[in-house]
Amino acid sequence: MVAQLLGLAFLFLATSLVTSTTLGGKVNPNWEVVYRDTSVYGVVGKAVILECGTTLPDMYIWSFTKPGTDAIKAVVYNLGKGQRIQQLAETLGQLTVISNSAAVSIEKLPVAAQGLFTCQAFYDIEQEPKVFYYYVYLTVRVPVSKPYLLMSDVSPVEGSTMWMRCNLENGTGPIQYVWQHETRTGNISAFAQGNTSVINVTNINRNQTGWYRCVASNAVNSESSNRLWLDTIFGPDIPQIDVTPYSITERGYSALERETVSLLCQAQSNPASQYVWFYNNSQVYTGPQLTITKILRMHTGDYACLAQNTYLNTRSKKTISLTVYYPPDGSPSCSVEPALNHTSLRLLCSWPGGLPSPSLHWTGPLTQVGQDGADTVQQTNPLTNTAILLPPEDLTTNSSSFTCMGSHLALKQSTECSTRTYVPPAEPVCFAYVTNNKQYLMLSCSWDGGAPKALVWWEGPGGQGKGGEENSNILILRYGTARNGKPYTCNAKHPLLVQTKTCRLTLEAPVLLTQRRVVSVYEGSDVQLTCNLRANYLPVSEITWFNNQGVGVRDTSKYALLQTSAWANLTVRDTDETQDSGEYKCYTSNAVGVTEINVTLVVKRHPMPPNATLVSLMYNSRQRNEVELEWQVENEEGGGWTGFILQHERIGPPVWYSNIIQDPEARSHTVGKLTPTVTYQFRITPVNHRTIGHPSTAKTPAEPRYNVYPAVIGAAIGGMLIAAFLTALLLVYIIRNRNNNPQLHDMLFGLQHSQSRENINFPEDEVVGGLEGGIEEISGIPTLALPRAASPLTTSPLNATASQAPLPGDDNEPVSVTITVNATGS
Repeated sequence: MVAQLLGLAFLFLATSLVTSTTLGGKVNPNWEVVYRDTSVYGVVGKAVILECGTTLPDMYIWSFTKPGTDAIKAVVYNLGKGQRIQQLAETLGQLTVISNSAAVSIEKLPVAAQGLFTCQAFYDIEQEPKVFYYYVYLTVRVPVSKPYLLMSDVSPVEGSTMWMRCNLENGTGPIQYVWQHETRTGNISAFAQGNTSVINVTNINRNQTGWYRCVASNAVNSESSNRLWLDTIFGPDIPQIDVTPYSITERGYSALERETVSLLCQAQSNPASQYVWFYNNSQVYTGPQLTITKILRMHTGDYACLAQNTYLNTRSKKTISLTVYYPPDGSPSCSVEPALNHTSLRLLCSWPGGLPSPSLHWTGPLTQVGQDGADTVQQTNPLTNTAILLPPEDLTTNSSSFTCMGSHLALKQSTECSTRTYVPPAEPVCFAYVTNNKQYLMLSCSWDGGAPKALVWWEGPGGQGKGGEENSNILILRYGTARNGKPYTCNAKHPLLVQTKTCRLTLEAPVLLTQRRVVSVYEGSDVQLTCNLRANYLPVSEITWFNNQGVGVRDTSKYALLQTSAWANLTVRDTDETQDSGEYKCYTSNAVGVTEINVTLVVKRHPMPPNATLVSLMYNSRQRNEVELEWQVENEEGGGWTGFILQHERIGPPVWYSNIIQDPEARSHTVGKLTPTVTYQFRITPVNHRTIGHPSTAKTPAEPRYNVYPAVIGAAIGGMLIAAFLTALLLVYIIRNRNNNPQLHDMLFGLQHSQSRENINFPEDEVVGGLEGGIEEISGIPTLALPRAASPLTTSPLNATASQAPLPGDDNEPVSVTITVNATGS
């Protein structure tokens, strides 16, 4: 049954998508395949979940069909032995199967994932199988990007036609466009909407001037463009002239005496109109509002306003008639000002306008030239203004008040104005500051208050100064040109004071300090270099560190900067003797000058480690692919090493392969993955941090020792036992057969034993024994008597003497006996 279902499943993968609505196979004659259709929408870059039923099937297969194609390709399946994700899934996003279900989750959804996903689910396979086809139509939507608005003309002329376009780079349709208009007062309204990105605006008018934006929306999101200003060009219209105060006569407008008359001309235009006023056909003013303060009868006449649109080169004009009669308006104005280089005072009084001119005179603590003691100076001639000079000897430091009296024929009462003189209450204040772009140093000096205002000027070293100005003065110096430690003096002079007031600024370059000018560390450690700014008057630039190569330092894996406005510490990580030793520079500057301080970094190498020697290296098997090595270190108690470098090379080209051993207590190591047919050399080198010691003498590993000693020893012992047993048998045989083999017996036991006598118990032995030692001749042939073994108890001296001489015919020839011992070992 499982095989049938699998066959049905993979048969589906080979069929066409065209028949997807009727596609299916019968599991058995009584059961039909169940089909389910689902539509899912996803957003590019987001996550989406594709469901395959509500319960976990026994087996399932997910496949994908790209829009416009008929190919059905597997994405992931689970046939009861775990999920199997196919390579196709990599193009569809980050696809994972949700645990305890057949649903899949796709993260970082790409546009390529849009299409038909099909899940074939098989339930109750071992009993009555059920097959479900879940068709999931995935639509991947792309959010609309931020639109940008284009206009065919951002400054159209009133009555013309223009278009607007809302451009988009990305976005899944359908896309709706809303066009918004924002007036000058901030009111926003939608004036058009639809599914097209271009609109045409005909017969442009001035009311359409304002901000425009477009809003693009789809099913995912909505984005608004930046505002774009539409400026409608028009005008000018016929001007409108408003007269204040408003009064109409038969001839036009009129004004009362001593009133201020304002003529305001307005003509709608864009760009704004340029206005020119004409009085009796003569140009008198440029601007929209003509104000006549304290209007006089002489101002009676025709006033014309000409409005001009310089962009369109168009103009319009309107003329009115104004009749006025008045005396001088208001009251006289008076003031006091310094004279003769701020050593004297001048009193000024004016009362413009009026016909005839008013009469003016000063009252107060005055002394007229040539009339000592007089307290009044009067200007008898009718004039619109008057001025008198007070000499230095008439000035006092106390506060003084002066009054200017004015009279006019058209007025019933005279009018007056007053002014007073006094010294500024405080002292001059001076300070320095730097512009934001660090181009200039500004020295500011002010002496506020007083009447009249004091004269302030700068004097500096090398001709760096500035002439006098009232109340305040700023000396501008180019950044970096100020004189270090030299005073800059601000002088302030007031006419009521004999002595000149001063304040001084002394500018200094910054001063840098460090804790240690020479810093020494061991190689491989981190070190911090310090740089502090001593308090100074002017603000400084950022404190900068330069490394030993003269390169500005920034936060990297090698360097770490920790700084404030007053100090900067540089940390050099993982120091190296070659790369990091040298001069480091701390640098800063201000408007007066630059300063730097050098810090020497000395990176020391760790001491040379003691030598190491390979004491044992041998293959640990006949396969010759692993070597066991042992070594020892000189002066073990003294220490001075942190690890080892175990190297090996093939005999031939000198190419060493290294194994790093970081345990200083290690004394053995096994090197594997060797080629059995290659001969290797090994050497060991001790390491103390980054200091590498001397390598040991290269050695070749020995062949493995075979364990044959017990067999050899067993074979030897067995051979010895057999030889001893055979020797014992031979001795017994020789002893028992000594008469038959006398030579062998004599050779083994000696001649003295062969000449001894035994105890004779038989008669024939005695007869024979009596013949011993003699030689008888029978038939002339000498006959040798056979020797007999005799007992030592029965041996006579004669026989003993005779026995010491060798018998004739006994040449003592040795008997050769060969004993063969065969030793066998297991």
